[in-house]
Amino acid sequence: MNYERLLEGKKALITAGADGIGYAIAKRFDKAGAKVFVCDINAGSVKKVNDVDDNIKAVVCDLRQTQLISSMVEAGFDYLKEIDIIVNNAGIAGETAGVGEQTLGGWQECLQVNITSHFETMRLVVPRMNNDGSILSVSSVAGRVGFAYRIPYAATKWAVIGMIKSLAIELGPRGIRANALLPGIVEGERQNRVIEAKAKVKKLSFEVMKDEILSGASLNRFVTHDDLAEQAHFLCSPLGRNISGQAVSVCGNIEKTG
Repeated sequence: MNYERLLEGKKALITAGADGIGYAIAKRFDKAGAKVFVCDINAGSVKKVNDVDDNIKAVVCDLRQTQLISSMVEAGFDYLKEIDIIVNNAGIAGETAGVGEQTLGGWQECLQVNITSHFETMRLVVPRMNNDGSILSVSSVAGRVGFAYRIPYAATKWAVIGMIKSLAIELGPRGIRANALLPGIVEGERQNRVIEAKAKVKKLSFEVMKDEILSGASLNRFVTHDDLAEQAHFLCSPLGRNISGQAVSVCGNIEKTG
């Protein structure tokens, strides 16, 4: 087995894959030999990917609009010809507020991006997907322990795990594995915005809120995009050939949330 090229010849579709966690996964898959197609809402990030990455094709797609997903999937098949791997990475943080201050519109948007876009992508791809493939949906540690003031977000992340465990049973006869990846406190601008929003709700400073959140992890540190990309590579490669139906945390052992 060539451990440097474990995904040689594989074809992967990654949603929200032109930036952040998704792009780190796309780059890791490319390094491992896969041909990669990504979509993203950010046109600037899409252009950058297409300008600098020879083996990664990116298109703009707003996954909040379900009717656009079919066009994105067809573009993926046009470029890749076949699909072995799906990574459902799309997700938004949603509103940070007490339940009485949450809005129905915020709830519905969170459900649309964080769970419906995952379902719709798989509904369209899986019937045409190669056997012995792999599906990875990005959930969150919030799908295991819950998040105060983040009810819509947490609800969708629990839903991702239920969907994946069900798919693992359904698709097992085809040799298709399905797993959920549960990031912890991910380093970066998005996490900073989450900390700022929660600090405002709890009337704390940014630094105090950050320390409170990190204290919930035994390792007391952020997770990086590369940490998550390496785990995604492992789960979607032959190294993870007997791992299916699992919710795999990369979180530094979070047992409570701030």
